[in-house]
Amino acid sequence: MVADIKIALVGNPNTGKSTLFNLLTGLNQKIGNFPGITVDKKVGYCKLPNKQVAEIIDLPGTYSLYPKSRDEGIVFQVLADKHNPVHPDLVVLVADATNLRRNLLLYSQVADLGLPVILVLNMMDMAKKEGLDIDINLLAERLGIQVVAISARGNMGLDELKKAIVNRTTIPTQLAGADVSVLAPDAITAVQGVLNSDNDYYALQMLHQHQHIENIPSAVHQELDKIKLQSEFESSKQQAAETISRYRYLSTILSGVIKDTGAARKFGFSDKIDSILTHKVWGFAIFIFILFFIFNAIFSWSTYPMDLIETGFGWLTEYGHEHLPEGLLTNLFLDGILAGLGGVVIFIPQIAILFAFISILEDTGYMARVTFMMDKIMNKFGLSGKSVVPMIGSLACAVPSIMSARNIESWKDRIITIMVVPLVSCAARLPVYTLLISLIIPKEHLFGFINLQGLTLMGMYLISIFAAIIVAFVMKFLIKAKEKSYFIMELPVYRMPRWKNVFYTMYEKSKTFVVEAGKVIIAISIVLWVLATYGPPSRFEAIDKKYAAIEAGQDSVQKATLERDHSAERLENSYAGILGHAIEPVIRPLGFDWKIGIALITSFAAREAFVGTMATIYSVEGGDENVDTIRGKMEAATNSQTGLKVFTFATGFSLMLFYAFAMQCMSTVAVVYRETKSWRWPMIQVAYMTILAYVASLIAYQFLK
Repeated sequence: MVADIKIALVGNPNTGKSTLFNLLTGLNQKIGNFPGITVDKKVGYCKLPNKQVAEIIDLPGTYSLYPKSRDEGIVFQVLADKHNPVHPDLVVLVADATNLRRNLLLYSQVADLGLPVILVLNMMDMAKKEGLDIDINLLAERLGIQVVAISARGNMGLDELKKAIVNRTTIPTQLAGADVSVLAPDAITAVQGVLNSDNDYYALQMLHQHQHIENIPSAVHQELDKIKLQSEFESSKQQAAETISRYRYLSTILSGVIKDTGAARKFGFSDKIDSILTHKVWGFAIFIFILFFIFNAIFSWSTYPMDLIETGFGWLTEYGHEHLPEGLLTNLFLDGILAGLGGVVIFIPQIAILFAFISILEDTGYMARVTFMMDKIMNKFGLSGKSVVPMIGSLACAVPSIMSARNIESWKDRIITIMVVPLVSCAARLPVYTLLISLIIPKEHLFGFINLQGLTLMGMYLISIFAAIIVAFVMKFLIKAKEKSYFIMELPVYRMPRWKNVFYTMYEKSKTFVVEAGKVIIAISIVLWVLATYGPPSRFEAIDKKYAAIEAGQDSVQKATLERDHSAERLENSYAGILGHAIEPVIRPLGFDWKIGIALITSFAAREAFVGTMATIYSVEGGDENVDTIRGKMEAATNSQTGLKVFTFATGFSLMLFYAFAMQCMSTVAVVYRETKSWRWPMIQVAYMTILAYVASLIAYQFLK
């Protein structure tokens, strides 16, 4: 789309800015990176009442124009630099109506840059519930701008906001804070001369952080550094003086604007819940119970839809072999592509349930409480309280979780978080866990209601979290840094989850899993089918002659057995079999055979490829004709030498530990490189995780066998 106006959404964290962005843009949005840096840029398009098209940029949340992280630094870069390709024509500043004084600090800074601003007071419904009556007209008159009251969660006030955007040409701007020129008058005057600007606050901000503006010539940067040195400009003291001055000014602005009607009780609903959910004892007990409930639900609630999908793919495979003409293309489609696809689709119910719970925990405000509770514990292990957010996010996927670590101010805390986040079991491991658990753990219930398989799944996730914390503790002593870390976080009020958002998240994440994982798995399945179907011609000719000679004179039952043995021997001598046998001596102490070895190799592209690989391998091999599902084939698999089952408890648990700890995700390696700007950290990560996985699997198998 060609936009008529460029709008930047700005605001504090947890003000509903992203919710408003989604309401305005709908599906007309895309995510990329800001020029030259790996910070997400969300851009969308919105049609206005006058039929103009607005391009809307959702800037990272920040409490002020003085950044504490790389994401927050983007806000100043975009707003202050007129040559920045995403510099806006208009700023829509989203403020939390329940905490207006704090939110207006950022507004006053943005307005003093001389940008046209519309102030949006979000969560007006929550403000009324808390007994706050805000005089919108009086506030607009005092600030000299348009002020719009909305409730993004309730989809209220959106039309009024669009009308305000249309009337943007009539928006006056005026200084919204104290006279900043008194803070460093000589330095500000000198900077104005260098930059040819008459804006006092722009000059002051350039003294603070001109190094972040890339479009300024190096000579100008040097001149500004010289002015700072000559005027003995101390940035931290100036920021503190400015903040105090602005809050004094905002107190006069808000005098008479906000009235307490007394409708809210002194000890609110959120406070009462927090006294229990963030309690030093009960808080952790409740958190463990919630985790148990989630993993129990993942197994219990997904049983019927998974059985239905599994049966459906089994029927399709059987129907295909009966009605499609025999040949390589049919085998490729049924035993390669369809088998690999079935290994992906069957886990959609479990993926959807996991993401539904994560969305509910975030939407209600509980996830922020978990972060708050874990802060003291995390500090002891060399992590920040903010490290909990990426770690919990890794239950879904490590890639966005590693990117979210940018909000951790301390370099050391951020690096340690990035290094341990991939240990936390992500959604890609869920298909591996659930398949193996279904093979080695019986479908039984403890005390009549605790699903034993769900309890085992929860145990695997807890093992991964425990491993991440231990590794972080070790890295605390190995990685050196002089800076100190700190933790600042605002707890949002409790709200009912937006069910539309929950279902949308389930749909989007499930679709992403199928599309992204599906592309990898189907590609691997096709390659693997070729490798498992073909082998050195001399070997295949010898095997075919051997079984042709044996087959003569045998009855139909014996012929069926011979066909299975024939297929199994061809697979073992195929290119895939040769590759599997090559690494078998290394993995045999872990309890793995050459078939599992093939799955380990393909899984280094993506962990979930394990399921598709096993489906392809056992489909090519053949087996009991009455067993059509991958789970059934793996359960029936036996060792050709010992006659014992392949997937015993010792082998299954060893394999789950390997997948719990090994770095089997190329996307994660790529994003770690992108975030650290060095191959050093991802290589260290791959090395230590592989060693950890091997040692843990070795100990487990040798102890349990």
